[in-house]
Parts: sequence; C-alpha cells; structure tokens
Amino acid sequence: MDEEKIKAMSKLLLSGAKMLDRHCNKCGSPLFSKDKKIFCPSCGELEKDEKNIISEKRKELLQKLEKEQDLDKILKILEALEKIDRISG
Repeated sequence: MDEEKIKAMSKLLLSGAKMLDRHCNKCGSPLFSKDKKIFCPSCGELEKDEKNIISEKRKELLQKLEKEQDLDKILKILEALEKIDRISG
C-alpha cells in the first residue's frame, strides 16, 4: 500500500471513521464506515449497509403483497416480512 493511501486512511480515522474488518471487492483495500456509509477510501466504491438492504427488501415485499391475490404466495410474503421484522428488531 502506498504512502498516500496510508495518509488518507489515517485522516479518515482521525475524523472519526471506523476501519472495518472487511475489504473492498474491487481493489482489496480495507473498508471504512462513517455517517452510516460503508466505503473504500482507495477507489471510492460504496457498499450498502445491512439496514438499508433489509429496508429495501421489506419495501419490495410490501409492494408484492399489495398486488398478490394467491393465498399461498400471500402467506409466504407474510412469513418473509415476519422474519425481516425479527432480524431488524
């Protein structure tokens, strides 16, 4: 890792960002978290956090539920929503 990348990461840490125990799929640098965003300081790649992904899936399921007429499919969607609600607490 070059000196410029190390300096940039040091500045992020001093600004309150957290270095995560995961690495960027694109360039391999450590990922950082700040202001509820997960990102790579080296290449700028953004990663969605788990809460946003779960929230998006919940919205998708609610949209499907609204349109669905088949009782079996409705029950499966409701089960999935129940699991999502348990996970997200």
